[in-house]
Amino acid sequence: MKTWVYSLLVVIAASSYGVLSTIVKLAMQAGFTSSEAITSMFLAGFLLSLCIFVFTNRGKISLNGIKILILAGVLTAVTNILYGRSLIYLPASLAVVLLFQFTWIGMLISCIAKRQLPSRVECISLIVLFAGTIPAAGLIDVDLSGIPIQGWIWGFAAAVSFSFFIYINGKEIEGMKTSNRLLFVSLFAFITTAIFQSPEIMWNGTLLGEGLWIYGLALGLFGIIVPVFLFSIAIPRVGSGISSILSAFELPVAVTASILLLGENVTFLQIVGIVTIIIGVVLPTIKSHAFIPVKKGYKEFIS
Repeated sequence: MKTWVYSLLVVIAASSYGVLSTIVKLAMQAGFTSSEAITSMFLAGFLLSLCIFVFTNRGKISLNGIKILILAGVLTAVTNILYGRSLIYLPASLAVVLLFQFTWIGMLISCIAKRQLPSRVECISLIVLFAGTIPAAGLIDVDLSGIPIQGWIWGFAAAVSFSFFIYINGKEIEGMKTSNRLLFVSLFAFITTAIFQSPEIMWNGTLLGEGLWIYGLALGLFGIIVPVFLFSIAIPRVGSGISSILSAFELPVAVTASILLLGENVTFLQIVGIVTIIIGVVLPTIKSHAFIPVKKGYKEFIS
């Protein structure tokens, strides 16, 4: 196993987040609220993680590091709640750009925690990422004056929350299997969401009778199972600072998903912005992690 594989896992996990805004928008077009969509995501995510735990876990449930898992679950829920709120006021492209601010916020958190400045390649990567953000989201020559202040606040708050989630998820817990970690994170995320969002979907017929479960299943898979599972494996090996940069791949995926599923038009500038972001994501990986062996086996992927 090489460390570039762990970098790739971070990219895949972040990319799964990129489709969430589009799926939420599709759910809203189908007549559901953002709150209902987010609640269905965490319910489905918890049920899926419970199935994974039942079929893969052969040992006892470990309570090691339970405080970290509670915090990770709460931050997962808060990030998606805030992001869902921002989608009420913002177009999907702008909401993604605000969430994208987690790149530099995450790097800042990492630098403060480690008490060291970012490397030169990390700084260059952030500059390249920002250079590609606005054109990739299609926000050049767009009038943003009519957008409510609430949208900006919710979107930026989601970025802060996501930054702390990446940092917390980078903490290894000795003796904790990935399936256990996934179960706990999804459980506490669901509890948090059920308190503050729309728990009534579980008994008023909205989930099953009106078809919300279809969107919830997709959201649970791409918003909980894939990212939490892969982040738990990869971030401790890659580091939270580099992971924040690699997670920027979410934006190109979000733009592509909105084009394919929402019928949004793509411009040449957007293509240039997407390519620029990909270059910015690849830079630190090539510099810091390419082709350096890691003495870890395949077993940690299924443990």
